[in-house]
This record gives sequence, structure tokens and C-alpha cells, in this order.
Amino acid sequence: MDSTEKLLAEITEAFGPSGFESEAREVMAKHLKGLGKISYDRLGSIIAEQKGAADSPKVLLAGHLDEIGFMVKEITPEGFIRFLPLGGWWTHVVLGQRLRIRTAKGDIIGVVGSRPPHIIKSEERKKVLEFDDLFIDIGARQGYDVVKKLGVRLGDPIVPDSSFVIMNSEKMYLSKAFDNRFSCAVVIDVLKSCKNIKHPNTLYGVGTVQEEIGSKGASTVANIVKPDVAIIIDVGIALDMPPGDYKKPERLGNGPAVLIYDAGMIPNSALRRLIIDTAEKLKIPYHLSSMPGGASDGKVIQVSGEGVPSVYMGVPVRYIHAHNGIMYRKDYDNTVRLITEVVKRLDKKTVASLAV
Repeated sequence: MDSTEKLLAEITEAFGPSGFESEAREVMAKHLKGLGKISYDRLGSIIAEQKGAADSPKVLLAGHLDEIGFMVKEITPEGFIRFLPLGGWWTHVVLGQRLRIRTAKGDIIGVVGSRPPHIIKSEERKKVLEFDDLFIDIGARQGYDVVKKLGVRLGDPIVPDSSFVIMNSEKMYLSKAFDNRFSCAVVIDVLKSCKNIKHPNTLYGVGTVQEEIGSKGASTVANIVKPDVAIIIDVGIALDMPPGDYKKPERLGNGPAVLIYDAGMIPNSALRRLIIDTAEKLKIPYHLSSMPGGASDGKVIQVSGEGVPSVYMGVPVRYIHAHNGIMYRKDYDNTVRLITEVVKRLDKKTVASLAV
């Protein structure tokens, strides 16, 4: 593994569903050391302030630390775990998957129970499952006290049991939590790239908490930083899979996604134009996309203070909000490069011109 692969493996494998991001935050803090002055909000978001050639404008780069996960909501008398989602899940991708439950006595592995097809009636096969239909089997039998012996309690957090893998096709990566830990890695790598250059601004690289349940950390971070401009780094949805239209731009290898719209924000058009012009001038691949069914931290950062010119961009990933996603290394590298080049151009005059 090279240094980028090691960073992606470490940060994606960290345990950190919404509201329980401490382990992922520790990983990010370790890699931000020496890149800026580190501070935290009172929810657990991390902020690295890197001064450039000028105190202003304040440029915010926001990735979110939390991953989608679950929480223990009930323990049956037989020792099975009922659970609720933290973030947006389609129940059918959960069925039959391994999960990791973090208890006071340590992590335990369970599997989401599934009935074999031999005993499922034909009409049941068409049923759309609800979370109330699901349970986690942690290998207990009736009469085994999972609370006393394993330490399972209501409210314990749960994540997919999935590790970072370099796939057979070189530089294709498979892991949980690409939404949105790769963006935290992008923040780290952009700050590394900007450390020894005189960028005409002060850069704030942040990892926010609780994005998947309503962008809680983004709200508190915006109150602390009071940014003049913001780049929200989050996933693009790759569509190059069956029965996808492979002619669409949202595909692996087509560079970072620059969004024209998401369900929580209409990005600043002048800032988007700057990103596009920079990409085209430097021949960095990119593509335009939209996300009408999902929002990002931009929805609260954009409307903080007197308003913040904001844009959403990031790496396309297949199979987000599932146990495993797939991303392509060159898309990651081009995202780091493009954001770094845009940061170099965000001087006081340019940022002032972004206001509507």
C-alpha cells in the first residue's frame, strides 16, 4: 500500500456511525497534526486552521466523519437484537450482512438474520421489508444473558463489519464508509498540498459529525469558523453498473463530481464556474451531476451567518449507503488536485465576487 491507500484504509475501517465518531476523529486528528491549529466543537467535529498569506477570506473545506450505521433498540428474551437505522438505509441491502456492535465490554459480531428460500412462501418474496422485520443474531441461545455476559445495552452503536480492499483491478478500492471518510482524507491531503504554498486565504479543513442525521456538526462548525466561502466534499453517485446507462457522466474514472443541485442546496453558480474553469484550464477531468434525493452539509453551511457561497463536489462511488462501496483512485487524486488549485485562486477579490 502507498500512503494514500494506508490513509483510506485506516480512516474507512475506523468505527464511527452518527453520534459515535470518536475513533474516526482520532484518526483524522493524527493525520492533521502539523498541518494547522486543531480545535473541536462541542459535538465532536474537528477543525484544522491553516493560515496562508492572509487572514481572510476564510475558506472552509468540509467532509463528514460519520458513517451510516445502526443502534440497538431492543434485546429479545432469546438474545436477538432489534435495531434502528442511523442514516438512510434500504433494508434489503442489510439482510444477511455481518455487523459489528460496540458494547461496554468490547466489539461483538452478529449477522442480520435471513430466512432460507426453502421456507418462504411466494407472496412473502415480494414483500418490502421494514426495519421492524429485521434482527441481529449474535450467536446466543435462549437463556443466555447477552446483557450480563456480552455487555450489550440499548443505545449501543453498530456498523457494517467490512474492511478496506484493493480490488483485482488495480486502484479500484472497496470499503465501508467511503460516504464520507474519503472526503476527510481529501481534506487531509489538500492541507498537505497547501502547507508549503502561500495560498491567499486562511484554510479550515474540518471533519463534521452527525451529517447523516441532519448535519448537526456542520451547523456548529459554521458558527465557529464563520467562513467566507465553502467547498463541501461528499460522494458522487456512480451509475456505471447494471442496468445503468454507461453514457452518463456519473461514472468511475470521469473525475470529481461537481453538483449543480442537491436536495438541500443550490450551489453558488459563480463558485461552480471557477471550479469548472480551473479544471478545464489544467485539463483535470470532472463531470457535472445532481442529487435530488439527498442533501449534504452544505444545506446548513450555506445559510449560516449572512450566507456563505458554497459548492458540493466529490468522488463518484458505487453502492453508497450499503455495506461496501467502490471508488477509483484516479478520481480521488484528481479531486485533491482540483480542490488544491481552486484554493490557490480564492483570494479576497475572487471571494467577494461570488456574492449574489
